[in-house]
Amino acid sequence: MFTDEQIERYADVLIWGLKTARKGKFKKYDMVLLQYEKPAIRLAEVLYEKLLDMGIHPIQRMGMTFNMEHSFYKIGDRKQLVFIPPGEKELYEHINGRIFLRAPESLTHLKDIDPQKIGTVLVSRKFLRDILDERENKGVYSWTLCTYPTEELARQAKATLEEYTEQIIKACYLDSANPVKAWDDIHKNVKEIKKWLNSLKIKYLYIESENMDLKITPGEKRQWKGVSGHNIPSFEIFFSPDWRGTEGTYFANLPSFRSGNYVEDVRLTFEKGVAIKIEAKTGKEFVEKQLSMDKGANKVGEFSLTDKRFSRIDRFMADTLFDENFGGAYGNCHLAVGASYADTYTGDTKEMTKALKKRLGFNDSALHWDLVNTEDKTVLAHLTTGKKITIYEKGMFKY
Repeated sequence: MFTDEQIERYADVLIWGLKTARKGKFKKYDMVLLQYEKPAIRLAEVLYEKLLDMGIHPIQRMGMTFNMEHSFYKIGDRKQLVFIPPGEKELYEHINGRIFLRAPESLTHLKDIDPQKIGTVLVSRKFLRDILDERENKGVYSWTLCTYPTEELARQAKATLEEYTEQIIKACYLDSANPVKAWDDIHKNVKEIKKWLNSLKIKYLYIESENMDLKITPGEKRQWKGVSGHNIPSFEIFFSPDWRGTEGTYFANLPSFRSGNYVEDVRLTFEKGVAIKIEAKTGKEFVEKQLSMDKGANKVGEFSLTDKRFSRIDRFMADTLFDENFGGAYGNCHLAVGASYADTYTGDTKEMTKALKKRLGFNDSALHWDLVNTEDKTVLAHLTTGKKITIYEKGMFKY
């Protein structure tokens, strides 16, 4: 597992992520919600102390154990599922930051639960996420998250706990004497790629691989974002497309663990922006029910590419946070069905109303599910001028 020095470095990188993700600076006595799962308590303790040193009011909360979560979904009736504790809304209306330490002790404990019950909970809590999105758009809130290694994650990734931990150390640059500087350098390098991408007048993208033939339309007033501090690690460069322009087939060759369920080889066929055909080697029923959660669940909310020159992740991690940032031989792309990201709007995010989102084709949903493809692929940009250029090939941007 981690040494004390590596824990300190991990905490420093997370603080860097939280600060980098916020549009404004943190002020003394701002409130930061520190959420963690039980195995990550050691990292949570170090972060708690660092937040106090910053003059922050840390609010700590440990998440449900997987047995609690299973009981909640198995036994809870509808009123219990949608219950919002007193003070929850008020807390979300006032916090200035959130750090979440993921450390799951089970990844498939909800496989016997009706996916519609899981969807009911997500939909009932969407208004809380909307509150945080609005606060983030105003520059008074930011968030970041990471993964702490567990035996379950290692087992599902077919690795030893030591191998799994080592991949996290490598991926997050915790083996560097100064990991915060390493992340600052990545942040600067990716900024140049984003600047190049945002200078292109892209009408649509065409993505082709062995199992994929997909058209993605950025739409009006879009910008590429990435390496913002929101996720540790994160190497992806992404935008939220106009969902209405999505056509063709997307294939996720990496498995996915979501809401206590496992799915494999998900294939989605889009027509006029809607996933009209859903296929999966494993977990098809779960995928179908997730994508019927609400009106936006079967539409695209994000498209992302990872440049292998920055990512040191080279194995399946059974964790979307790492898998969506896979480097390996060919980098990766991922497509998220569900909610879009308002910060990919080129205008002032403070003016991002529901009506404007709808007009510009930003998708809205309680779902946001990243599905990853690591195949060798070519991404061709069709420009508004009629010119075509390859922007991504062999796992690298061609800038």
